[in-house]
Amino acid sequence: MNNSSSATVEADRELKAKHRAMWAQGNYTAVATEVIPSLGPILVEASGVSEHDHVLDVAAGTGNASLPAAITGAGVTASDLTPELLESGRRLAAAQGLSLDWVLADAEALPFGDQTFDVVLSCVGVMFAPHHQEAANELARVCRTEGRIGLINWTPDGFIGRMFATMKPYAPAPPPGAQPPPLWGRPDHLESLFYGQVGDWQTERRVLHVDRFQDPEDFLSYFKTNYGPTIAVYKSLADTPERADALDEELMSLAADFGFGSDAGMDWEYLLATGRRS
Repeated sequence: MNNSSSATVEADRELKAKHRAMWAQGNYTAVATEVIPSLGPILVEASGVSEHDHVLDVAAGTGNASLPAAITGAGVTASDLTPELLESGRRLAAAQGLSLDWVLADAEALPFGDQTFDVVLSCVGVMFAPHHQEAANELARVCRTEGRIGLINWTPDGFIGRMFATMKPYAPAPPPGAQPPPLWGRPDHLESLFYGQVGDWQTERRVLHVDRFQDPEDFLSYFKTNYGPTIAVYKSLADTPERADALDEELMSLAADFGFGSDAGMDWEYLLATGRRS
């Protein structure tokens, strides 16, 4: 291996280590179970998962889609880059009496054979892999011919997409080649990533109504405590409190724009996409 290749491999290792550390911060289990629990079952149903299927959940986190897939009787493998999330998922599965496999894995280099799974899922997970094409190629590779791929991704114009855009100027610059996660919420981006590998895409923009928070301040406090990407940005601002204060104001203003009417709720847009492996 030449020096350039060695440097690239080492840079990728460092990037993935940062991603693992980011998602291990806070309490993503709380976010998954208190804020977005309905997304996993929606994805499982839309993807037609049944007891006859062998299912892979990529960037599964604590099992938002894996657990409802297992409830159908399907054979389920949940994979994720972050050991702490997998351990939390194991505990959640045990509490429900569910049996599934939990595998430490990088979405951009999955440790599974070609055409191993009938259904490959990812619920607001694989979108955070930094190199989109590599991740898409892996999802397609491990899915059998005529198998299904099902994804839920936050859209660029929805609340979470706008939240990431708001945080971007305050965050350290991403490494070369890393792409913004909410691009996965655009149908044209998906079709480009999976061109020649997955077709028959059915895409639908939907809204998740979130009533977990009482007001913008409550939302901000919760995300600064529990959500790894938000925690990471604020840690990077530890030496510039005035910038942290400015980000507080921008995020609370954004949250106010997306809800908190009489029902104290917010509407978060996501893209539900299902396709069939060519």
